[in-house]
Amino acid sequence: MATITEVNVAQNLTALWGINAYEYSISGKQVDFQDLMVAVSEKRAVSVEGEVQPLTTRVRTRNKELEILGSLLAKFTQTQSSYDSNATGSTMKPVQGITEEEIPLGSEAYRKKGGTPGSTLGWWNSDWSKASVEGMISMLKTMIDSRNNESQTDMSRLQSLVDRRDESYSTATNLMTAVSDTRSNLIRNL
Repeated sequence: MATITEVNVAQNLTALWGINAYEYSISGKQVDFQDLMVAVSEKRAVSVEGEVQPLTTRVRTRNKELEILGSLLAKFTQTQSSYDSNATGSTMKPVQGITEEEIPLGSEAYRKKGGTPGSTLGWWNSDWSKASVEGMISMLKTMIDSRNNESQTDMSRLQSLVDRRDESYSTATNLMTAVSDTRSNLIRNL
């Protein structure tokens, strides 16, 4: 990234009148104020872009988690619907089709539901009572709601950052256009 420094160039008549003139240097190259503003706008846009990338990654990760939790919820809901309405606690059924990708988030839900950490080793291969399935469904819904809230917050922040980035690039473009127009007018008038 270019470094911006201020250089005092008061070796002219303006110093006699008490006016200090400054020019700026970007990575050792003397530039005027307009070029400085363009460089600052570009630097701001790059800085904002650096914040956008990790947030975008976090949003994608959370969306993948929501997809997995939704899949688990569907499987537990399907198992719940297979019980008779008057099923007792002794009626046990397996939850079908749980994949290796779903196991980590399912283990998190199982622990939060009240399962002991040591017993998470095989929860996906176990038979479930109707009450246990309903508890797991409730916990999965809670986890989905929590991640949806986090996702909405991140999406708002991401939108704000994208707006700031676009504004920075727009400002830089407008400044470059203004500088070019000013220089063209000066040359034409000379």
